[in-house]
Amino acid sequence: MKDLFYGLWPICRKEFTHIRRDPTTLFFTLAVPLMQLFLLGLAVDTNVRQIATVVLDESHTQQSRQFIDKLAASDSFHIMAHVDSADKLDSAIRAGEARVGVRIPYDYARRLQGGSTARVLVLMDGSDSSVAGQATNASTGVAMQLSLAQLLGNTPMPVEVRPSVLYNPSTRSANFFIPGLIAVLLQMMVILMVALSLVRERERGTLEQLTMTPVAPLGLMVGKMIPYGVMAFAELCVILVVMRMVFLVPVHGNVLTLLVLSVPFLLTVLGLGLIISTKAQTQAEAFQLAMATILPSIFLSGYIFLIENMPPFFAMLSKLVPTTYYIRILRGIVLRGAGLEDLWMNGLILLVMGCATTGIAALLFVRQQRHT
Repeated sequence: MKDLFYGLWPICRKEFTHIRRDPTTLFFTLAVPLMQLFLLGLAVDTNVRQIATVVLDESHTQQSRQFIDKLAASDSFHIMAHVDSADKLDSAIRAGEARVGVRIPYDYARRLQGGSTARVLVLMDGSDSSVAGQATNASTGVAMQLSLAQLLGNTPMPVEVRPSVLYNPSTRSANFFIPGLIAVLLQMMVILMVALSLVRERERGTLEQLTMTPVAPLGLMVGKMIPYGVMAFAELCVILVVMRMVFLVPVHGNVLTLLVLSVPFLLTVLGLGLIISTKAQTQAEAFQLAMATILPSIFLSGYIFLIENMPPFFAMLSKLVPTTYYIRILRGIVLRGAGLEDLWMNGLILLVMGCATTGIAALLFVRQQRHT
């Protein structure tokens, strides 16, 4: 066992010394993820509110004004203008000045008073599906409220639903978005740094010197991993503090449990970085391969889209993405207050992935050296 990791600590010391003497690496590793966290955390809001809306009221009655007031009172619509023709309504949406157009027909009040169905045309810009979906739901809700008031009058509703949102009652976008963003930023930072480190050794010719020493492949791999793992762990602690103090995201679970379950994830992405470094011959190639791991971690991990809604093939692929399990850990502990007994399986899967990627990287490195 000792021979298996022979040379680990000298490699560790060498890598720590290199990092300390390279301010560019330190800046990229520590400052850039924080900058991205501030940029994305402050700029991105997944809640759709105050959709720009134009109104064409051909009825000009108390009933039509009541409908418009109901739309404006909701948080979903912002009545930015009233137009006097259908052409202007269509033009505002086509030009992107408004996302929603509401057209109330001239016979709206007469139909309501006559007991027949009064139809309101709601035109939505479908180029953004989230906006269109929110506008559809909100406008349908307003119509339902007015319809029930018209039918029931002062009679109490026979069925009343009282929704209660758990864990994120205010439905703040930051509470949901930032924990997942932490996983993506950590993965990007760690894979890039580790992948570039070994390729940089190869380009400078110092990797060949290392292979001439009695350093074991696992000793070399793990020795390269530890310094960047320590830096990534420190960066995680800083990001968690920023998440809590700046973005005011409450942490409902145990922070120590989160830190413990973060270690297998860091081990996994460190191993992925080493695998990339054994395949890439230049730093540009390593950068491109590292960037190729980002899109699956965003789109297949459940960070943005529900895995349950994906086609079966892509749902299976998501099980191979380490970020899938780490996002479950982050959101489980930060948002829902889950404990180790709820999330241990995700940690175990990441631990297996981490050991596998490190072992594969060592085998690829040995095979590569035999062919050179």
